[in-house]
Amino acid sequence: MKNGIHPSNYRFVVFQDMSNGQAFLSKSTAPSRENIKWEDGNEYPLIKLEISNTSHPFYTGKMKLVDTAGRVDKYMNRYKDHVVKKK
Repeated sequence: MKNGIHPSNYRFVVFQDMSNGQAFLSKSTAPSRENIKWEDGNEYPLIKLEISNTSHPFYTGKMKLVDTAGRVDKYMNRYKDHVVKKK
């Protein structure tokens, strides 16, 4: 590895999957404004994830639509005349 190109400010961070609540502790340099108390009693920075390996359909084997921002509803409302099936 080249010297001087990698960050040196790694710290422990809790990553939490917002779709199912699962969390894990890892090292990261990502900035965070929130903190959370972890299982060991210490407080760590919290980084919220929309999807992780515990909720992604590829890893879980379940086909589940994850829509946290309402994009599907927005699309359906905008194009409802084109989406409606004619009998």
